[in-house]
Amino acid sequence: MVAAAVTVVALVCACARLAAADSNALWKIVDLRCVPSQQASGTPGQCTAVDLDKRYVILKDITGRSQYLLIPTDRITGIESPRVLDAQAQDYWADAWASRHYVETSVKRSLPDNRLGLEINSVFRRTQHQLHIHIDCMRGDVSDALARHTHDAPGTWRWDTLNGNRYRVMRITALTQGSDPFRVVARDNKGADAMATQTILVTGAGPSAERDGWLVVNSGTEADNGSGTAEGLLDHACRIADGG
Repeated sequence: MVAAAVTVVALVCACARLAAADSNALWKIVDLRCVPSQQASGTPGQCTAVDLDKRYVILKDITGRSQYLLIPTDRITGIESPRVLDAQAQDYWADAWASRHYVETSVKRSLPDNRLGLEINSVFRRTQHQLHIHIDCMRGDVSDALARHTHDAPGTWRWDTLNGNRYRVMRITALTQGSDPFRVVARDNKGADAMATQTILVTGAGPSAERDGWLVVNSGTEADNGSGTAEGLLDHACRIADGG
């Protein structure tokens, strides 16, 4: 048991050093470790899960008690890639949402859908050049603030201030096809250069996303008091699970 624990610690430390030094670290973990392991032995290796059919992995992030990442098994740099808007693009947001149970397993309790969030950073606020969607708990104060959008008419942007920055918020009733958050944001951010400045967060519009829908929270570096990241709206300590 001691040897196994030492091995796990060493592996995590090695990953931390790799990520700090190499902007392709996530891609190497996926392409050189997790996918080959799944193909060879049916086990995900360093990853938590590998879905070869849907072409993504789930990886426990080294930061936080409950943060996971959805990472495509295809080489896709990030939010700016035209591949996320292809007609045959994978439903990464829907798959990330379906993977929120890993967060709940980490904190050993079920959480309402408006207390869970997905997030992707702009090109200018990320360290890794492989698309990855963060999956984690929402900050309690941010969830409370977003409650005012629970009954917004679907498909309409409304501006709000969250954590000191301006974001626009849209309620949607699905995460696929025309309501895929990448497509929603890309409608008025045409081209790779415009998308590169954007950040997207998705959370439940209410306790049950199936009933209440989802909120797409979007900002960009070009917006007045905007932001290229919404990661600060997540809580990697998941205090909400402890009543905080």
